[in-house]
Amino acid sequence: MNERSKQVRRDTIKLMQQYGGTHFGGSMSCVEILIALYDHILTDNDIFILSKGHACWPYYVLLKEKGYSPRMEAHPHYDPHNGVHCTTGSLGHGLPFGLGIALAKKIKKEPGRVYVLMGDGECQEGTLWESLLIANAKDINNVTVIVDNNKLQGSDEVSNIVRSGWSVGIAPWFQGIAMHCGWKSLITDGHSITDIVKDIELKTPRPKFIMADTIKGRGISFMENSVEWHSKPLLPDLEKKALEEL
Repeated sequence: MNERSKQVRRDTIKLMQQYGGTHFGGSMSCVEILIALYDHILTDNDIFILSKGHACWPYYVLLKEKGYSPRMEAHPHYDPHNGVHCTTGSLGHGLPFGLGIALAKKIKKEPGRVYVLMGDGECQEGTLWESLLIANAKDINNVTVIVDNNKLQGSDEVSNIVRSGWSVGIAPWFQGIAMHCGWKSLITDGHSITDIVKDIELKTPRPKFIMADTIKGRGISFMENSVEWHSKPLLPDLEKKALEEL
């Protein structure tokens, strides 16, 4: 883990402690994905939507670095002047909303892409399946979906909630479905900024579906791969330990 990733995680913990944030596990797993987007990919013409809205805290850190002033709430609320283009938190809404923006861009011949970050537990929502089909049917190829595949959701391992037959989680299952729906389908190392950027920048005439393999609670030993830290406050003694590890 490089210093940039550690710094964003430290800033995330401090921000969460200041405003009472609790979703540490999912916030830590998507840090490199957000860094890849905000440090290397996003332009003024692009739109980013954090569909897994509970992981908003590193998102807020990066928005604040860019000079925005998002509201410090447990889930993002629509505030485009401060970089928040969709209200999220009720899972499954970010992708269909993003497809609407992407289609509008095509109709109006506007430049830029739409990037949507989802959770792997969120992929159980029916709106994912509808969106996969609609994007191909309407030739909405200016959208990129990245799934934070940390393999844990609020109450259990994702593969125990939806039994796909894959011992390594449901990533291969979703990848195959996306591919058969006409998307360019990729699996990447979700903690390698270099790999994430490379796969995002891969040229394709199709919409892109990237499953980013991650670890829930990444970077903090007592949080890693623990369902317990999906939503739990961080007490002062453990806060000190977490910051020391980072």
